[in-house]
Amino acid sequence: MNARLEHFAQIVSRDQFNLAEASLMLAQDIYPDLDISEYLSKLDGIAVAIKRRIADDAFSEQRVLALNYYLFNEMRFSGNLVDYYDPRNSYLNEVMERRTGIPITLSILYLEVGKRLGLNLKGVSFPGHFLVKLAVKRGQLVLDPFTGGEAQSESDLRQRLAQVLPSEKAEQAQLDQYLEPATPRQIIARVLRNLKNIYTQTGRLEQALAVMHRMLLVMPESAEELRDRGLVYHQLECFRPALSDLQNYLRRRPQAPDAAQIHEKILELKQAATRLN
Repeated sequence: MNARLEHFAQIVSRDQFNLAEASLMLAQDIYPDLDISEYLSKLDGIAVAIKRRIADDAFSEQRVLALNYYLFNEMRFSGNLVDYYDPRNSYLNEVMERRTGIPITLSILYLEVGKRLGLNLKGVSFPGHFLVKLAVKRGQLVLDPFTGGEAQSESDLRQRLAQVLPSEKAEQAQLDQYLEPATPRQIIARVLRNLKNIYTQTGRLEQALAVMHRMLLVMPESAEELRDRGLVYHQLECFRPALSDLQNYLRRRPQAPDAAQIHEKILELKQAATRLN
């Protein structure tokens, strides 16, 4: 494992870690010369500019309004509706440069600037659309950084659920179960999952493999991630690592629904590996 991946592994093994730093580390696979400290300083600079506009004793809601106004009106950050599946939308450095992204990366930006303003914001892995929430005196504010930090009403949230769940399930759903705070590790895993899907669907297998190495550092217990990496290794004709990953997958999940197909793949790979010798 190279030094950058080792450093990433150390960071994501903790329960709490710096979300912006970890997000920027993901980008180093594509942008090897990326200076992480430069982008962390830019986040500090955004927060300093907002702090100048708010009183020291401002309520949380006033801080949120100032944050929304500065990020979305002045800096003109916005959700990328034109090219949603552009991988640059998943890399925080690109989001900060181009001022556009997808719900999860705009939420990471929002959480990180908010933290610097003393806001105890939490990420929310809402089905189909990442959101942010903030505890306030009257309960909680649920905000959508993809649409300029708009507050989400209960009916807004139910409409969102109806788009991704069967209608009966959406109507009966307890909203609170979908508004649990996401851990930093869950947030990074969701960013990686987006990238993995984009790269595998567009056949960019080298990039997909780099993402999968990181995914297994974030979720070492995931047998499915091991299988998926093994299948990409197979496509790239890296037979020995493919064999290792797929054998480990079956060791962990001997009763997996796809065990028979994976077993066949393993036999193929063993033949391919002996031809190499």
